[in-house]
Amino acid sequence: MVLLSLVASHRELDLAVLERLSSDVHAVGRELVGASPSIAGAVVLATCNRFELYLDVDDAAHTPEARDAVAATVAARSGYDARKVAAHLAVGTGSESAAHLFAVASGLESMVVGEREIAGQVRRALSTARQDGTTTGALEQLFQAASRVSRRVEAATGLGATGRSVVGVALDIAERDLPAWADVRCVLVGTGSYAGASLAALKARGCRDVRVYSPSGRAGQFAAARGVAAVPAGTDLAAELAGVDLVVACSGAAGAVLTVDALAAARAEDARPLTVVDLALRHDVDPGVRTLPGVRLVSLTTVAEHAPAEHGAVAAARDLVEQAAEQYEAERRSREWNPAVVAERTRVLGGLEQALTGLADGLRDERAERALRRRTRAALHGPTVRAREAARTGDGAAYARALAELAAIDVPQVQPA
Repeated sequence: MVLLSLVASHRELDLAVLERLSSDVHAVGRELVGASPSIAGAVVLATCNRFELYLDVDDAAHTPEARDAVAATVAARSGYDARKVAAHLAVGTGSESAAHLFAVASGLESMVVGEREIAGQVRRALSTARQDGTTTGALEQLFQAASRVSRRVEAATGLGATGRSVVGVALDIAERDLPAWADVRCVLVGTGSYAGASLAALKARGCRDVRVYSPSGRAGQFAAARGVAAVPAGTDLAAELAGVDLVVACSGAAGAVLTVDALAAARAEDARPLTVVDLALRHDVDPGVRTLPGVRLVSLTTVAEHAPAEHGAVAAARDLVEQAAEQYEAERRSREWNPAVVAERTRVLGGLEQALTGLADGLRDERAERALRRRTRAALHGPTVRAREAARTGDGAAYARALAELAAIDVPQVQPA
């Protein structure tokens, strides 16, 4: 088995391209595993600024086939042709993939370096794959390790503990044109995990007047659980914005829930400034609203332009991630190469026990048998240690020599007492 990652992020691509690549993202993993014999498992990590696929492929020789399957599947949903999709996805294998995911989970590859939301998104990507039946043991180990590394990085460096996030940076930008937070009237669009993080950030700043709007009609339950008001289901969103200072949109609905024409009509007699924060990759708000008088739009592109620069903790975090990736790869090799070592030990020790068991009771000498077991285990010990150390370091030649030493050890001859 081999781990294969295909990655597109805000670092290399425009957000508009990421938006198209992420179309109908949750069906991609199921389709790949169901239709591609070489792909044993898939986990899809799609956020506001990245689209990543992690695949468990049955053989290294089949990775080109798996890449083609991904390109075709994503192309069918994005509208790009398969060659263009393939060009947008950076490919990694084995330890490269692990190191990248560990860095992602630790917030080192985020639009806002050190953001805290990404760790939860990594966990949810694995949970979704479990629900879809597309995980494997290798992918489980990889994603669980990524979560552990994320916690270790935060504990050791403080990166992520400062609360920096895409939401936080967006609100920092927005507040320049807002009244004092205690006086801000806000409509929050969405009821997912991102909306929950946005509401928490608004409350932390002192915003008390928040109403929740949901394109899917789930605002009531979401709002009641969090002590805020809900916009009644079926209400026209634009009509609810009279007298509002701030809209924070993060529903991820298919298509804009607030259009230019609707907002223009609703604001025909409203001179109050309006700041719109659109954190949805697929645009909850038509970007054209920025042309309307008195309306300011803060988008993910704005966040990317204003994200805080890296600070001193980042170098330490990258060192920890690199060490964790090396350790993960060593442990993976140990798991992968150890069965051959176990097989040789079992051949010798199992053969010895079988021979001893075959002796008649009157012909057995317990002291001599214990001594024979000790000598046999001692003979096996050296090459076993060398084989396992070679596996950890990735020294294939040393591993082969140690395994050959084990293979050369014969099952001891058992002499009757």
